[in-house]
Order: sequence, then C-alpha cells, then structure tokens
Amino acid sequence: MTVLCSKQVFYVSGKEAQKGSLLFEDLPPASSTDSGPGGPLLFDDLPPAGSGESGSLAVSISQTIKNEGKGAKRKTSEEENGNEELVEKKVCKASSVIFGLKGYVAERKGEREEMQDAHVILNDITDECRPPSSLITRVSYFAVFDGHGGIRASKFAAQNLHQNLIRKFPKGDVISVEKTVKRCLLDTFKHTDEEFLKQASSQKPAWKDGSTATCVLAVDNILYIANLGDSRAILCRYNEESQRHAALSLSKEHNPTQYEERMRIQKAGGNVRDGRVLGVLEVSRSIGDGQYKRCGVTSVPDIRRCQLTPNDRFILLACDGLFKVFTPEEAVNFILSCLEDEKIQTREGKPAIDARYEAACNRLANKAVQRGSADNVTVMVVRIGQ
Repeated sequence: MTVLCSKQVFYVSGKEAQKGSLLFEDLPPASSTDSGPGGPLLFDDLPPAGSGESGSLAVSISQTIKNEGKGAKRKTSEEENGNEELVEKKVCKASSVIFGLKGYVAERKGEREEMQDAHVILNDITDECRPPSSLITRVSYFAVFDGHGGIRASKFAAQNLHQNLIRKFPKGDVISVEKTVKRCLLDTFKHTDEEFLKQASSQKPAWKDGSTATCVLAVDNILYIANLGDSRAILCRYNEESQRHAALSLSKEHNPTQYEERMRIQKAGGNVRDGRVLGVLEVSRSIGDGQYKRCGVTSVPDIRRCQLTPNDRFILLACDGLFKVFTPEEAVNFILSCLEDEKIQTREGKPAIDARYEAACNRLANKAVQRGSADNVTVMVVRIGQ
C-alpha cells in the first residue's frame, strides 16, 4: 500500500530509556572526545566529524507507506538546568542551516513465502507535527519494520506509529526539546504496541504476529533513533583525518542472549533457550508478540541521539535480511560505489542524484539476495543534502 503526498519541502545545505540516570544512550558528542556514558555532558552522542570509529550495530519488513511531502547523571535541579541550557545553545548554533533529507527504498521477498517487511518514508512532516516554530523548523521520519509470525504487526506499526507520533509531538514551547522528544517517542511506542495487542487479542484465534522497529526522527539537524529488535540504522560519515568514510552505528540490537535482555526476561519468569525467548522468539524487544510480553519481551525502545554534521553523507536503515550477508562497512562502501557510478542512467526529468540513490538501494537489495540471504530484505537510504 503506497500513500503519496504532493507536498514536499526540501532544505538545502548548509533498554528502557537507558537504565540508570542517563537521558539518552548515545555515542560521544560532535564537540567532545569523551565517549564514556559518565561524561559531563547531558547527552552522549556520536563521535566527532573527524572520527573514523565504527560502532556496534542493529532488523527489517515491507509494506510501503510513502510521503514525499513535505547523559550525564542527574545532579541538582540547578546543575541540570545549566547543562540543558548549554546543550540547547549548542544545538541552536549548529542548526542554523538545515540539512535536506530524502529517503529511497528497495525491498525483496527473498526466499520467504510472503513479504513481512514494512517501511515508511516521510521526508517532511513539519506541518503535520505543528512544532513550536521558535525551536523547530523541520521534522522528518523514516522507519523500517521487520515482521515475524505474519505481516499484521509490521503493517500496523507502519500505518500507525508515525500517526501516534504526530499526535503526541510537542505543540507548544518546551524547556528541553531533547527530553520532550524522548518522552514523545517512548509514549508513541507504548501506545502503538498497546493498540496492536488490543486488536490482536480480540481476534479468534488471537494474532501472534510481532515486529521489530527502527525509526529515525529528524528534528532540524538532530537525529533521534528509536529501535526495537535487530534492524539497524547506520550513518555514513566522512573522516577528514583518514579521508575515508566510516560506518557509524545509530542503533542497538536486542536479542535474548545479551546480558541485560536475558536478566529482564528471567526476572519476568521467562527463559532463554538456544538464543531465543522460550526457545522460539529471536528478539527480546518488539511490537506485538503478545504471548511473550509476560515473559519479559518489551516494547520500550532504545533511544539515541546524533547531531548531523557537514561530513555526513547518508543514513542506511535495513532489516537483518541485509546484515546477515553484509557487514555495515561493506554495505556503506557498496552504496558509495553506486553513488559514484556515472554510468547509471536516469529517466527524463529525474535528477541524476535521485537515480543513483535509487540504483544503490536496488543493487544492494539484489546483491543481498544473490549472496544467499533467505530472509526478506529491505534497504532504505536517506540522503543528507549539503
């Protein structure tokens, strides 16, 4: 199912919400070399623009909804407010020029009998969100969902999660954009999961579908990445020192073998056998999977934050069907080689850059199938405009 909207605005150039007291679980800030979670900043963020470090990485599904439209530990309230003020000033200064974002996608059924992946591309939903104009000038949303046990959970998430997000998005002035957006994302995931579980339980027999979710919400030049399960979001960033592109992880995988995930499952009365919840479910966080929610499977996403820089080229969102046969570095380099291919033909009236990004998605998805990925494969690439 494809929904198209004619309005498009394109700006040119220029675990339970992190256990403990950190506000976001991220990588080090663009202006700092301190990568530890106990650093003095309010947020841990991605490495600086010159950094070439690649992070650890994270799942997938396919029903299409397209809209081409438009840290630190808590201290005293006084100290915390001071930190927030510094961060707000830093963000405002860095966001004077908004980077354009545009999504492209390709999907392949692979060897599966049905396509259970879904995805959403919303290049600009600023008008729908109606954010406080004094603080926010652009909102974008991109997501991939990898369903299991059927297509209903991934389809439901693709149709409803962004709608719930729009309804919950802050409309008036807020003290801290970061805190408010994080709370909005947590509430959105919780509400979407509860809605699906209510619908699933009312069926005869009850639906047992589930889905991973990897979502990128762009608020001006800040990315908020919320994910459940084993889909991944990767940022391609140019390293000025090494003069090479790096693949930086924006998300965290959730599987039952990880210590914190296994402890939560066991505390809830479940168990992990053969790397799966109750020996069946491969992921430890998801939308749906009602029969496993009482066993510690949760819909609380990990949320990370990343400030875009002029050195950022694109964001890759993909399901585990891709990463079973590609490392993040291989996938990023494959896309880069496609973007540099001048032989890619373009249709009349279509910009060459669009043709190259579309070709990169299709070629990467095809190559994943050729390499033997037996799963559904969804590849989404979000171009970051300069």
